[in-house]
Amino acid sequence: MNLGAQELILIGLIVLLLFGAKRLPEIGRSFGKAIGEFRKGLKEVEKNVENEKEKDNKNEE
Repeated sequence: MNLGAQELILIGLIVLLLFGAKRLPEIGRSFGKAIGEFRKGLKEVEKNVENEKEKDNKNEE
């Protein structure tokens, strides 16, 4: 599913109408922080999985 420019503009206008122009920067910052925390957690999980794999490989030897 690809979103084109028209769809993105329509979504932006709907968000603008729902939340107002003053709240959009606040919502954007919150969304950015949430994405950052999600990526941080994802990296932590990946690191834990790699550590578990290394432990399993060492136990097999």
